[in-house]
Amino acid sequence: MALFLFSTCSPVEIDPQKPHHTSRGFRNVHAYEKRGRFAFWKWQWQRIAKELPSAEEYTFPVAENDPAFLQKNRTQTTVTWVGHATLLLQLEGINILTDPHFTERASPVSWAGPKRLVAPGLSLDDLPVIDIVVISHNHHDSLDLETVKRLHQRRGGEETLFFVPLKLKPWFTKLGITNVIELDWWQSHEVGKLKVVALPVQHWSRRTLLDTNKTLWAAWGIVTPEFRFLFAGDSGYTPHFRDIGARYGPFDLAAIPIGAYEPRWFMKASHVNPEEAVQVHQDLQAKFSVAIHWGTFILTDEPLDEPPKELASALKQAGISPQEFMVFQHGQTHIFADKN
Repeated sequence: MALFLFSTCSPVEIDPQKPHHTSRGFRNVHAYEKRGRFAFWKWQWQRIAKELPSAEEYTFPVAENDPAFLQKNRTQTTVTWVGHATLLLQLEGINILTDPHFTERASPVSWAGPKRLVAPGLSLDDLPVIDIVVISHNHHDSLDLETVKRLHQRRGGEETLFFVPLKLKPWFTKLGITNVIELDWWQSHEVGKLKVVALPVQHWSRRTLLDTNKTLWAAWGIVTPEFRFLFAGDSGYTPHFRDIGARYGPFDLAAIPIGAYEPRWFMKASHVNPEEAVQVHQDLQAKFSVAIHWGTFILTDEPLDEPPKELASALKQAGISPQEFMVFQHGQTHIFADKN
């Protein structure tokens, strides 16, 4: 499927006059307590003293899905949770992946780092042809080198279109991938009937020891006249979500992270916990939300199966049905009813 682009943004450059830009890169604009190397090593030392659950303690069922249906589908709106922050969204006949990750580790190397504990709920080979990929930021659990290379090779790089936050395009160019749209917060591009918008969140970026916050981080809105989707990526709780909801809500579906939140003294600034995720759902005026960023890699200190339990408690406290904020099994597909 050929995708035709209609630009609605000006050239993207660092502009120190913008509050989230600096002369060297980017920053958060709301109250944000930066955690440096000392805090990181303090956390690592505390982890040694804790008895953290081992990977062997977890078993997550994988849903049966229908790759043949997903490969042929061009009419129904669907969402499939592959695992972690990776979703397959099918909208207006266009196949979209969020933060695609299909390899064994969320790490720059194949022999160390967080190991995948649940296989992708839909294998890369079983995917339909991917038209659009959105990347939230450059951390290894969201931007996976081998997955990006395989997606590019699958289509020969001719039609798969990558949307990335500001200043992340050169990373792709070095791989020979040039079909990349780079956007600042609140900038957008149109792809057929879809409007793809980069939206502000509270996080940070780093790919190496020397490039902290040199590239931007973002949520992504994908909007049509009939359906509004928000991929939150990674974020601490921030008033940005109220702004997004006011400007682009209500959303038909929001993908909201619920994991990687402990210890709070270290993670609060950059990762919401389940209670905050419920607040994000409300801020976005989401009709439905799906939980992401949990149950796949051990990244932080909470038990891997804890986030859905804490989410259920937070939803009950807020008087929100669990059918409104959904927790999928890996590989589970939800088909949205036709509004007509």
